[in-house]
Amino acid sequence: MSHPSQLASRLALLVIDVQNDFIPGGQLAVPEGDLIVPLINHLGGQFKQVIIAQDWHPAGHASFASSHPQRKPYDVIQLPYGEQTLWPEHCVRGTHGAELHADLDLPHAQLIIRKGCNPDIDSYSAFLEADRTTATGLAGYLKERGIDTVYVVGLALDFCVMFTALDARTAGLNAFVVLDACRAIDLDGSLAAAVERMQVAGVGLIQSTQILD
Repeated sequence: MSHPSQLASRLALLVIDVQNDFIPGGQLAVPEGDLIVPLINHLGGQFKQVIIAQDWHPAGHASFASSHPQRKPYDVIQLPYGEQTLWPEHCVRGTHGAELHADLDLPHAQLIIRKGCNPDIDSYSAFLEADRTTATGLAGYLKERGIDTVYVVGLALDFCVMFTALDARTAGLNAFVVLDACRAIDLDGSLAAAVERMQVAGVGLIQSTQILD
């Protein structure tokens, strides 16, 4: 594997949803989510191109269990675009929970891409919303920058990180997930399923030691 410093202009680090609501103490906490922040900061220093994805829901979002009477968090329902897991209210735009973690230190990031902004459609991936047709514009941004390889880190490994990595592959990009710079929710076996899906799609699953100086 080529080291990032050797191909710096063609590589990007995608930092997914390192926000207060996904950190222990938040509304949809990922276990040990806070522990990856120093490593992500360290990794960020290896990349000239850093892009941050931020969950940014309006109040009353369709993916919130509270938006569906008689439903509770983690129920699965059908929405017009397909199956949807219902979540606790989280990352409501303008709230403390939606803010990036205070210790995240990536001042050279050139793009923050917000997702889940449509009140009727959830969005795990930083590339495509959950209807699988509405694009965020990230693929076009990367193409115009000449970036052909992305390294994905953040929260949660088995949802937003996985879907971002899969969509990167669909967009024709090389994609690597840095496993020790992610943490998973692991809902009903979702972690093992995510690992299998990524492997089948040709996503590289690596450790940070493989790309750090």
